[in-house]
Amino acid sequence: MIIGEPSVFAVESSITEAYEELYLRALGFFVIYVDGLFYGRRSANSTMLARSFDEVGNRIAMRGSHVVPFVAETDAGRIATAFRNAIYGEEQKASYFDIPLSQFMGMIYSKRIVWAPDGDEAFDDGSYVLQFDVQDQVRLIAFKTVTCHPYDLATIREICLPADEFYGLLQRWHGAFENEWASLPKRRGTY
Repeated sequence: MIIGEPSVFAVESSITEAYEELYLRALGFFVIYVDGLFYGRRSANSTMLARSFDEVGNRIAMRGSHVVPFVAETDAGRIATAFRNAIYGEEQKASYFDIPLSQFMGMIYSKRIVWAPDGDEAFDDGSYVLQFDVQDQVRLIAFKTVTCHPYDLATIREICLPADEFYGLLQRWHGAFENEWASLPKRRGTY
């Protein structure tokens, strides 16, 4: 099932097997499209989908709270580089965008800027999707990582969407996924 327009922004998922347990929900895949490129693993058994389902629900509930002071005018590549260096770099800088390292990292976590990876196997392909609420817009910056650089230049994408459109699309996917899961025969998990 795909909700949205992949050439702009879309969320796609597929249920291979549904489970009774809500902490598992289903086996399948969940990917995010940003400006024509998808982020995440798109194979039948990529991950259990409860985490992705719950994260979309959390994003809807936290509408308007993914706000940081540096995002409105800053280049997507600079943001991706700063994020990767601050969180994963061996030699971090003292500050990013004139914000001390500890405050910068605190903002990334407290404002839940990182949509993907969401802690599940769905994004084991090295994908990252960062979400920022900028007034009545949502800015997404997505990229895939490579070993020797903060990100693969060929994979960085960004879009700005009206907040109503973005959150409406998330709501449609969330409802459609829940309905699809509810309609399927369930098995008990083995975890």
